[in-house]
Amino acid sequence: MALEITDANFEEVVLKSDKPVLVDFWAEWCGPCRMVGPIVEEIAKDFDGQAIVGKVNVDNNPQISMQFGIRNIPALLFFKGGEVVDKQVGAVPKSVLAEKLNKQLA
Repeated sequence: MALEITDANFEEVVLKSDKPVLVDFWAEWCGPCRMVGPIVEEIAKDFDGQAIVGKVNVDNNPQISMQFGIRNIPALLFFKGGEVVDKQVGAVPKSVLAEKLNKQLA
């Protein structure tokens, strides 16, 4: 299951992770976010133990959203070693996200 990431735990969960991290920036009112949500949950299961997968509710966590310049959602950022290494904006098939996350595992 995808972790809930907040302004309070972002540094610990994402920036200090020794594994690649996929962060889904989303909101309740966002239609495309609701389409991507189940895909993110599947990826969390598929990559369990290999990568961290989490979700940031942009309405509840404005600090992180502003820090990374999130203007359109869903926005999925891929982190490795505390740095953004890839990103995807908008709803895409699971295969696209899985491929991007696999690249970070190599």
